[in-house]
Amino acid sequence: MASTQAITYCRICEPLCGLAATVEDGVLLQIRPDREHPLSTGFACPKGIAMTEIQNDPDRVLHPLRRKPDGEFEQVSWDVALTEIAERLDRVRRDHGGEAIGWYFGNPATFSYSHPLWSSGFMAALKSPHFYSAGSQDVNNRFAASALLYGSPLLVPIPDLKRTDLLVMLGANPLVSHGSLVTAPRIRDDLAAIVSRGGRVLVVDPRRTETAKAFEHLPVSPDGDAWLLLSLLNVIFAEGLEDRGALRGGDGADRLRELAGGFAPEDTEVRSGVPAETVRALARDLAAAERAVVYGRTGTCLGRYGTLTAFLIDVVTFVTGNLDRPGGAIFGAAPIRVEEIVRLSGLGTYGRTRSRVGGYPDVLGTFPAGVMAEEITTPGRGQMRALIVSAGNPLNSVPGSAALEKALDDLDVLVSIDLYVSDTGRKADYVLPATTFLEREDFPLPFLQNHLTPYVTWTEAVVPPRGEARQEWEIIDALARRMRLPIGSMPAQRLAYRLGVRPSPRRMVDALLRTGPYGDWYGLRRGGLSLRKLRNAPHGIVLRDHQRTGTLRRRLRTKGKKVRLAPPEIVAEVERLAGAQEPPAGYPLRLIGMRELRSHNSWMHNAPALMRGKREHMARVHPKDAAEFGLQDGEPCRVSSPHGSVVLPVNVTDEMTPGTVAVPHGWGHRGGWRVANAAGGVNVNLLASPDPDDLEPLAGMAHLNGVPVKIAPV
Repeated sequence: MASTQAITYCRICEPLCGLAATVEDGVLLQIRPDREHPLSTGFACPKGIAMTEIQNDPDRVLHPLRRKPDGEFEQVSWDVALTEIAERLDRVRRDHGGEAIGWYFGNPATFSYSHPLWSSGFMAALKSPHFYSAGSQDVNNRFAASALLYGSPLLVPIPDLKRTDLLVMLGANPLVSHGSLVTAPRIRDDLAAIVSRGGRVLVVDPRRTETAKAFEHLPVSPDGDAWLLLSLLNVIFAEGLEDRGALRGGDGADRLRELAGGFAPEDTEVRSGVPAETVRALARDLAAAERAVVYGRTGTCLGRYGTLTAFLIDVVTFVTGNLDRPGGAIFGAAPIRVEEIVRLSGLGTYGRTRSRVGGYPDVLGTFPAGVMAEEITTPGRGQMRALIVSAGNPLNSVPGSAALEKALDDLDVLVSIDLYVSDTGRKADYVLPATTFLEREDFPLPFLQNHLTPYVTWTEAVVPPRGEARQEWEIIDALARRMRLPIGSMPAQRLAYRLGVRPSPRRMVDALLRTGPYGDWYGLRRGGLSLRKLRNAPHGIVLRDHQRTGTLRRRLRTKGKKVRLAPPEIVAEVERLAGAQEPPAGYPLRLIGMRELRSHNSWMHNAPALMRGKREHMARVHPKDAAEFGLQDGEPCRVSSPHGSVVLPVNVTDEMTPGTVAVPHGWGHRGGWRVANAAGGVNVNLLASPDPDDLEPLAGMAHLNGVPVKIAPV
């Protein structure tokens, strides 16, 4: 049979690059970049190309698996697996209530247009608060900061890379990550263009990352970002550099000025690691630039003050007059009414409810994964007794995962929906086979507002599901039928279920497109968007050259339609920062995480193409630290924190700042993936605190950056 080519897009990371897949007789032969994609224009990273190996991986789970009494798995039919799971969940619900059932979804779930909506609808039908995600190890602090600033967690600004003159990046490495919370497939070119037109790109990071090597690097102490940002505000206010016109759009400017007054650069440099004169020069540059923006990502999210840091990033941009303006931080719009949809679904929340353990606020309807272990082991009403894990591997990603591993043994039932028997799945009672993104239709629902160039696309499945794999929403729907649950994230969806109608995500997207701002309104607007139009445009449709600016005021959900510059929660965090205690004695170094070009969290280490070249999991240390602690390049070392220790080889490199150790996350596998297991490595999150009280207070973020450690040769 002759091969055919199918056009689709990548759903591993946020650029969503265009892909061209070669298929023969329903089998994927290869993936190449889509040269006709209007945004990625022939670019795709090694991970996207390697999806051929994930798709055809012999280690994939292709049939429902059930654990036998001897601990091994056996293949069963879908009917048997779903019926037994429903019976066991119904037993938990009957004995302890629906609030005893939990769900955790991982990062890949957010790249599906249907998975998060159906899982949240399932949990809403159960009336269970136990809804968790990988966001508390990634980005929830950003949403919390937006809720505090703008009254909505969904109003997340993106850096206007195509029009800025000065970009200050904290904790971001887009030459490896390809951008996060901004969708720009050619982000390397966008950054280079800033310099080409006479601008600057300044990378603030404890490590001289791949991005820092290509542009300007400003070293900062691990978890020192909040100190740096407050000292920038100190200089801006002290020297009268603030944009007074912009401040009229804010509430609490005087209180913000007062708070920043206690963080002079000379006082903060011991904490931030940035010399006072460098801070003063940067503050003046930000204020003087015609178009400037401060942008931060994962490196700023996982310290002690993640929400405060995200808040201050926007505040510096606002105070210098660069929020909601071309070349600054802008607020993207989507071709469907994303903010309204998420609000109606019940997911667009912050602090509506609080976790049973720790009292942490919900973020987008989810609680921090760092409380899951104690939610399982703490007796009382609402104790979690059953857990479904979809597209996630919390035993490899949550802080202090040893405590969670022990707690999972106390569950009445654990279900994993995944491509593999993951490190978490190996402890499950049932493992259900999910489709890859190449085996399902899709729509980039969660990322539409993040596109630097407004754009929309749709893809059909490239190949049929292997074996008996099913889409997550189909699994959830089938389980809900057996449990007689009227699931639905939105009121209309729940009503349809009660009337016996099972709405599909495909029909939902068509309706949302047609009634959206670019929609065809069922023929009333000629040339408008519909699902049919997108299906006839396989490379997607560019809607405008740039996102609109000047839109924030009408989208604000705050009292008086003003940006909140000093809400009580932030004032308390600044006071906590000012009173920060010295780290524990005996741990002189600080641990940070890092991204690798050929890794993506914990789920792509089973692709041989990504593991070639003798890849090894290593701890990167500066030559000065290596000499002080007797470490030799390539030799094993022990990295220890107050909570645990791991052993791995040393990579002595001057890309590190003295006093900092960098270890990539996502390694140390013990699941049913043979290549990943053979790669070795360690789970670096064993060094993080398992105590829920050690989570960041405003979003429950895991403390994975700036962890006090010591290091010694083995």
